[in-house]
Amino acid sequence: MAKAGANVIKVEPLGGEPLRLRIGVGRGASLPFAMLNSNKRAVTLNLKSERGRELLIEMVKRADVLLENFAPGVMDRLGVGWSVLREVNPRLIYASGSGFGLSGPDRDNLAMDLTVQAATGIMSVTGFPESPPVKAGAAVADFLGGIHLYAGVVTALYERTQTGRGRLVEIAMQDAVYPALASNLGFLYNNQGEVPPRTGNRHGGLAIAPYNVYRAKDGHVAILCVLESHWTNLLTAMGREDLKTDPRFVGNAARVENLAATDEVVESWTQTLSKHDIFAITKRHRVPSAPVRNLFEVMHDPHLHQRGMLEWIDHPDLGRIVVPGSPLRFHEAGSIETTPSPRAGQHNVEIYGSWLGLSGEEIDKLREDGVI
Repeated sequence: MAKAGANVIKVEPLGGEPLRLRIGVGRGASLPFAMLNSNKRAVTLNLKSERGRELLIEMVKRADVLLENFAPGVMDRLGVGWSVLREVNPRLIYASGSGFGLSGPDRDNLAMDLTVQAATGIMSVTGFPESPPVKAGAAVADFLGGIHLYAGVVTALYERTQTGRGRLVEIAMQDAVYPALASNLGFLYNNQGEVPPRTGNRHGGLAIAPYNVYRAKDGHVAILCVLESHWTNLLTAMGREDLKTDPRFVGNAARVENLAATDEVVESWTQTLSKHDIFAITKRHRVPSAPVRNLFEVMHDPHLHQRGMLEWIDHPDLGRIVVPGSPLRFHEAGSIETTPSPRAGQHNVEIYGSWLGLSGEEIDKLREDGVI
């Protein structure tokens, strides 16, 4: 939202939010915080104080959206939940993100990315069959939740242009994850309820072959053949046209029945070449593939930098760092200059003074009273 030009005010407790604190950097910025908070302004506010709640209400009167991700019920207990704020500003979009939702028997379960991955089945299908469940390396539940909440907010804003009224919008991380398991669930339905196994780097439903990560001379490469033309092109790339009529490999169904043999054919070729040579050859033959890159390589990817998705900035706490832009592109819209993530309370005077109209003396008193 901030990278799209929205005026985003981050409201934090007096010491700063946990993403600052648990990394041990005080009121400054950890790298994850800096990545996720560019172009925002930051204020501190004690919502457990009556005056703090009053200040939040004054901001809500002027706002289009309030977005919160407290545990269900916390905002109500503080006296600033949807039932209160909708009366303050009937046009308000009140957006709530939680692990398991605002309703249902599991709503009060503690939710972090790891626990949601466990509860949603992600971990049960991640890893290799002979190994214990493994979490996805990326915080997929956290970010799927955030993406869907963004979608809910902009949908509600569009609805408001038609009705003039705001709305409570909520997402549960658990709800957002389920559709991403479609391939694995396909296995369940196709195998009379058999629990989908961990398939390593193979297709989650064991329904496509080849579909795997293969050894190269200097690392690994991902190759998959969704279309039959991909497979015949791969055979040409590998110099194995002799296998085009081999009954073990004619058609995806036959290759799935002969998964190990299919993978052996592919890896006997890939392990003789570098991952970048493999990618160049498969790209030339129109076969879906990619070298397995580490995060240092991705951080310095010329493609991502040229598109503006990644950008080098000078951060006041961290120095020279790479931060992401927005994956959302609005063509023919002007670009927005990136500003570093703010320090906790950096914009207290600007927001409480210029926006809410408090005097310098009032702001000093709020600070003395532990409100901001």
